[in-house]
Amino acid sequence: MNKQITKAIKYIGVDDLDLDLFESQYIIPNGVSYNSYLILDEKVAIMDSVDERKSHEWLTNLEAALQGRVPDYLIVQHMEPDHAGSIKHLVDRYPEMMIVASERAVKMLPQFFFDVDFTTRTIAVKEGDTLSLGSHTLQFIMAPMVHWPEVMVTYEQSEKILFSADGFGKFGALCHQEEWACEARRYYFNICGKYGAPIQALLKKAAALEIAQICPLHGPILSENLGYYLSLYNTWSSYEPEAKGVLIAYASIHGGTAKAAKAFAEMLRERGVERVSTTDLCRDDMAEAIEDAFKYDRLVVAASSYDASLFPPMYNFLHHLQLKGYQKRRVGIIENGSWAPCAGRVMRAMLEQMKDIEILEPMVTLRSRMTPDNLPAMEALAGELAK
Repeated sequence: MNKQITKAIKYIGVDDLDLDLFESQYIIPNGVSYNSYLILDEKVAIMDSVDERKSHEWLTNLEAALQGRVPDYLIVQHMEPDHAGSIKHLVDRYPEMMIVASERAVKMLPQFFFDVDFTTRTIAVKEGDTLSLGSHTLQFIMAPMVHWPEVMVTYEQSEKILFSADGFGKFGALCHQEEWACEARRYYFNICGKYGAPIQALLKKAAALEIAQICPLHGPILSENLGYYLSLYNTWSSYEPEAKGVLIAYASIHGGTAKAAKAFAEMLRERGVERVSTTDLCRDDMAEAIEDAFKYDRLVVAASSYDASLFPPMYNFLHHLQLKGYQKRRVGIIENGSWAPCAGRVMRAMLEQMKDIEILEPMVTLRSRMTPDNLPAMEALAGELAK
């Protein structure tokens, strides 16, 4: 793919429709894009490379866009292999090209490419440093822990373009036209969700810039209604709920807990809860469950007891929430156990380790199957969630 962003800046990235799992854990039914850009001026700069799996296609795009010119610089904003994986191919092909990166990234280069001598090939930059390409000037802005410690973003001053590294990225190849927010949200909370404070710091830096376009390393270039994207990122990174609603996440062994969870969802709907969503943690996409947990202001966890502890799909879900910094939510608990219910105790302990989580009472305890005896407690919990 070779696309003109402005007269001097071209998109040279590639789509990957063959990868089944992003970072070996996130399903990507519509693939993913590895974005890379080329700035043609008196000096020529490449903005990031791509995953080595797509290096041949990317190098073909690069050669076509260069039209016989030779790159002076490779700007490395992020060292993760899906963006830095083709660096060695460039180093071998263009021996005079200099690599521009943060000091931390320069130190990381030999970790990934131990057989390359980078001694005289790198320029380490720090906050506020600039690089003139002629009529274009690159300003480097450090963005540590968004979402690796070496990350920086780059602002092109003349055309007011922010090259945002993994910020504002999304799952989905560019050849698939789809609504931005859903897959961007799933990407954000699963990839960057833990790092709300560093992203807030970066957003404050971005607020001082006049931005015409945002060019991320995954997903489409953003050029219209930028306030919408910036507002969502501010909400997500401050851990505020995006919408009023309840996610009911259940993990059921033989169907009893699932039946109770669905009945509870109807109780909430009858009480006028704005949005009620359910997810089967044994079968549904875990990354989407995490996304929805962050999207809504309330959560119900319903799970079976298992081996004197908690059914593993629910344990995995709560562990993921812990890793991603889940906070500022109201949560209800439904447990099930045929002889010694203990799921609720384990779920409560895990939730209590999270920040600003209000655990609602009563906790509902099922004995194998939901019965009429469970209705008063379920209705009481539904009433608390509906407040």
